[in-house]
Amino acid sequence: MITKRRILSVLGSAVLLSGWASVPAAAKDTVKIAFIGPLSGGNSAPGLGGRNSATLAVQQRNADANAKYTYELVTYDDECKPNVGIQVATKAASDNSIVAGVTHYCSAVGIATVDTYARFGLPVVVWGAILPEITYSNDYKEVHRLNGTMINEGKLAAEFLTKRGYKKFVMIHDTTDYGKGQFKYFSEYLKPTGGEILATFPVSPDQQDFTAELTKIKELKPDVILVGGLTPLGVRLRSQMDRVGVQAQFAGVSGIMTAGYIEGAGAASEGTISFHNGVPLSKYAEGQAFQEAYTKAGFREDPDAYGPFAYSAANLIMDAIEKVGPDRKKVKAELNGTKGYKALVGEINFDDHRQNIMSANVYVAQGGKWVYWPDSDYAAGKKKLAKD
Repeated sequence: MITKRRILSVLGSAVLLSGWASVPAAAKDTVKIAFIGPLSGGNSAPGLGGRNSATLAVQQRNADANAKYTYELVTYDDECKPNVGIQVATKAASDNSIVAGVTHYCSAVGIATVDTYARFGLPVVVWGAILPEITYSNDYKEVHRLNGTMINEGKLAAEFLTKRGYKKFVMIHDTTDYGKGQFKYFSEYLKPTGGEILATFPVSPDQQDFTAELTKIKELKPDVILVGGLTPLGVRLRSQMDRVGVQAQFAGVSGIMTAGYIEGAGAASEGTISFHNGVPLSKYAEGQAFQEAYTKAGFREDPDAYGPFAYSAANLIMDAIEKVGPDRKKVKAELNGTKGYKALVGEINFDDHRQNIMSANVYVAQGGKWVYWPDSDYAAGKKKLAKD
């Protein structure tokens, strides 16, 4: 029950009330945080899912009467292009009204922008880009990453695939830092397993026709084709394999683990293996609550695999601001010391390069969606992978 004493306490006993009165709540200062990701083009599915998830976090915080500030999410489309990414990163970082940023799905953009954030002193939390060098090739105190890296994913890919009896690999990777990193880390972890890379094909991320590469691959008869690229490249490769008559297991790390890949490759996506640092929403303690809130908010796009990370990054930033205020330097220092932070995606602990430590997981495309491997028909032996 709300009492007159309670009302007077809230008002600071500024006025005496002879009866009930309607008094507006004191206005809160508005704090801006940026969201940057691919909102258009072939990699827009994870970008839109990430934006929606960060938006949900802001909406929930603004509905919390105990929040000290009102938050505004300023969104930017980096188009998954390094040059565009630098432009929008500069725009966000040079805007002093923006306190921090939830940044980047595409690794080529993530690595291209770290200098910008350091130069302008904008603290950011990466929510999807997995190239290790984003955090480990520098000591920029402004750059943090909540999701794992291709070190985790590449190591698991090598171990999982070779344990299933696959020994001969062909790798097709794009020529960006992301694709080259995929080749570097997968090949490094494949060596101890006894696996062999028969051939490697560096390709442009925009290449459309892979007839020449796939014809050569058909002659090599690999067990697995591993794609080191993002969704558009994965879709084109998988869709053209059957036309050329290539019989091999198709796999890739989290760059292809999107709703866009399933939609683009259609029936050919069935049985594709992928590796990702997150677990299904159903495995997170607050996963069901997140999904219900996301659905209720009316977003048209799926949160996708990295949406929960964008949501967690936005909350991590807002919690830091609530604690130390909307000051970039103070927020940076608070983020740098993150240990034991309870997030949707689990406990967040940054190492000395502000990288969260996570384990990777195996997924398979089954029945038009990505399914956690242990829960799949493939793991149960009801369905078989290529060359099983």
